[in-house]
Amino acid sequence: ILIEGDNYHALSVLNYTHPKSIDVIYIDPPYNTGAKDWKYNNDYVDSEDPYRHSKWLSFVHNRLSIAKNLLKDDGIICVTIDDNEMPRLWCLLDEVFGENNHLGTVAIRNNPKGRKTERKVSLIHEYAIFYGRSVIAKVKKLEIAPEDKTHSYKQDTDGSWYLPVNLRKQGVDSLAVSAKGKTSDRYFPIYYDPDSKQISSKIKLKIKILPIDVNGQKRIWRRGKDAIDEMYQRGDLWCQETRNGLQVYFKFRGGLDGEPPESIWYDSKYSASEYGTQILDNILGKREAFQYPKSPYAVMECIKVATTNKSAIILDYFAGSGTTAHAVLDLNKEDGGNRQFILCTNNENNICTDVCYPRVQKVIKGYKNSKGDKIDGLGGNLKYFKTAFVGSEPTHRNKKMLTDKSVEMLCIKENTFEEVLNKPVPAGFKQGKAFHVFKNKEKYLAILLDEMQIDAFKKEIGKLRLPVSVYVFSLEGDDFREEFEDLKNKITLCSIPEAILKVYRRIFR
Repeated sequence: ILIEGDNYHALSVLNYTHPKSIDVIYIDPPYNTGAKDWKYNNDYVDSEDPYRHSKWLSFVHNRLSIAKNLLKDDGIICVTIDDNEMPRLWCLLDEVFGENNHLGTVAIRNNPKGRKTERKVSLIHEYAIFYGRSVIAKVKKLEIAPEDKTHSYKQDTDGSWYLPVNLRKQGVDSLAVSAKGKTSDRYFPIYYDPDSKQISSKIKLKIKILPIDVNGQKRIWRRGKDAIDEMYQRGDLWCQETRNGLQVYFKFRGGLDGEPPESIWYDSKYSASEYGTQILDNILGKREAFQYPKSPYAVMECIKVATTNKSAIILDYFAGSGTTAHAVLDLNKEDGGNRQFILCTNNENNICTDVCYPRVQKVIKGYKNSKGDKIDGLGGNLKYFKTAFVGSEPTHRNKKMLTDKSVEMLCIKENTFEEVLNKPVPAGFKQGKAFHVFKNKEKYLAILLDEMQIDAFKKEIGKLRLPVSVYVFSLEGDDFREEFEDLKNKITLCSIPEAILKVYRRIFR
């Protein structure tokens, strides 16, 4: 989904359609460097403005406050920033999300050549700051290739990976005799035949091995007798002569579920100039269509840190050139996921119509790069919406207008976009639609705009085989529950526009 309009207004819409539904918010707000990169009250803020930090904080705070309502309880927001506003942003995020929900800050080497000035250190990095919606949010482990592990992982004949580990336990809770003098049932001999290589915990063979370390300390085995014999039968247990004598080893197959992300990302793929600007130029077929686009790989990594859900919804309300959409589509292609992106941006300097939208469209469908090579599309689909204003006075006319214009908003809320029926009002009445019916694979969305057509509306709903979300237009907030009593087990019922207005009243109070 791509929403063109002021992101504050777009976030207001999403507060109705997606409350506590977003897995990850990734934003790259204006860095407030003093260049003409953002406006406040329709004027560019320059470096000489004595209130530029205050204006920036107000601008970002308003949006963070209503965006927080969109995150799931375990959802995570990632905000990228550089030194210009880093100290103030950190304090602001502490205020909005809570100091205890700061999950870490990463320094990303996004500009290897550095930004050189006469007085300052050459800046080669920016920051990604992670906060959770609540205390149950946590960063996810990143996959590590076995060959990149610091441990000596080896590849088995079936292609799996394992780490050779001594079967004798070391460290905490490894002593065979407790402080009270009780001997553990894990202290027992393992028998070994050097000719046949047989190992057993039950059959007495030529050599007896006890879990005693080089200092003569009695330890315990990591596994019990039955498990040891099973490991030998699978080929996961063997004896090996070492400088400390004959030792028993086994194939440890854990430890490959990833490791926590580190606080410095140095890989060249995070470079904005090499993997941001060049990628965008190749897609659009023109140079510098957008200043400082992010590397999709940096955004992909931030999303991986925030969620492992392959059906996650990722929101970016400073969409810019659309890098977040590109990253989400790349991830879906990489692991067969079904993630959804929601982008919000205004159309300042035609950024939405000339850069963001065509970029996402080409990434989905495919394109020819600057060399004329055909690049296959990543697949997916895109819905493009625009925000518009409706009068705020609570008149019947404004309520009706809001309802008429909310059909697409309800489609977004219910994730149902395929229209299967729209019925016009009867001849002789004013023009318009009496009701709409949309569907997806799991349910229907039915919207009644003219209460005089309720009988015909109910008749159509009765034919539907899947659950139905029903929205009924009512000037006074009546959802006509009695009229739908006979369908109550099949439908969920809501009145509009009152449900929408409640959200707007809270936001714009």
